[in-house]
Parts: sequence; structure tokens; C-alpha cells
Amino acid sequence: MSQRLPAHLEVGAILRLAESQGGFATVLARGERDAGTILLVTTCRGKAARLYERMPNLDGSRSFVTTKEEDPEKQQDFSEYLARRRRQDADIWLIEVDIDVPERFVAQIDTLT
Repeated sequence: MSQRLPAHLEVGAILRLAESQGGFATVLARGERDAGTILLVTTCRGKAARLYERMPNLDGSRSFVTTKEEDPEKQQDFSEYLARRRRQDADIWLIEVDIDVPERFVAQIDTLT
């Protein structure tokens, strides 16, 4: 069983990767330094927000999967969902990344960890 990379180091890598690809990333909420869960919100030019969370695979590995998508007609619902998740678990890291091809970016993160 491999050791997990501390959350703060993984968050730093996500921020640098986004910037290296011409995107923008910011930490919306800081979680537990070493073992906090990382939630990733991606957008493309500020639109089409998606929430990704790391989920277990059948082989025991973990990868980011989409767990919520923003409805353009009800953007407030997405924000309220994020706030509710944060209230439920103060150890969560919430990262927002605005990048041209969010799906490719998330796939690249999965290869890093």
C-alpha cells in the first residue's frame, strides 16, 4: 500500500500545474494540512463549473470523478452545495481551477498521485 501525499503538497502541485498550463487556480478553503480531502472545482473561462472528488476504483487506486455540475439556470445551488460540504467537513480543501480543457487537466492530476 503506497503512502498518500500530504494534502498541502498535492494542492501546491495542482496550483502550479494550472499556472504552467496558462490557467488560474486558487484555494477557496484550506483543509487539514496532511490528510484533508481535496475537492476540485473546474471552470472554463468562468463557466460550466464541475466538482470533482477523488473516489476509490476497483483496483484500490483513487481518481477524481465528477460529483456535481453547475446548472447555468441555478448557479446559486452549486455555491450552496459547496458551502454545505464545507460546513459538514472542516478538513476539506476546496480548490478552484479555471483552465481551457478541464477534463484533460483532471486526468493529468490523477497521473501525478
